[in-house]
Amino acid sequence: MSDLDLIDRKIVAELMRDATLPISQIAEKVGLSQTPCWKRIQKLEANGVLTGRVALANPSQLGLGIVVFVEIEAPNHTVEWRQDFTKAVETLPEIMEAYRMAGDMDYLLRVAISSMEAFDIFYKRLTDAVPIKNVTSHFAMERIRFTTAYPIDTRNR
Repeated sequence: MSDLDLIDRKIVAELMRDATLPISQIAEKVGLSQTPCWKRIQKLEANGVLTGRVALANPSQLGLGIVVFVEIEAPNHTVEWRQDFTKAVETLPEIMEAYRMAGDMDYLLRVAISSMEAFDIFYKRLTDAVPIKNVTSHFAMERIRFTTAYPIDTRNR
């Protein structure tokens, strides 16, 4: 982040807000002409600051209205177990995010699912794929806030 100047941060903020904006509108919002703006976007992509452009979908409209946060406690912390767990996570498309954690739990998963029956099937696939010491599931009742845009400073140089 320290390598990004104010204009780069503004470009990133605009693209996180709406990646469908034409270059002309982004350029106008950040105070550049189109060509320098486009070159900066290309540089941000090449440097790995911008990692993709996607459409966000309403999970309920896709039949995936249940969000479950799943805490995983590993039976051990060997390289082999971590590799097997990572492979298992990669094969389960219901897992939207997976984090290795510090603290009481070893891993935290965010799972999008259609029903309790579907979660039971998912749970069995997960626990059959790799030994797990403990699994604790938390079902979200309401999504109060959701964003994919990181809070970046677009005011200070």
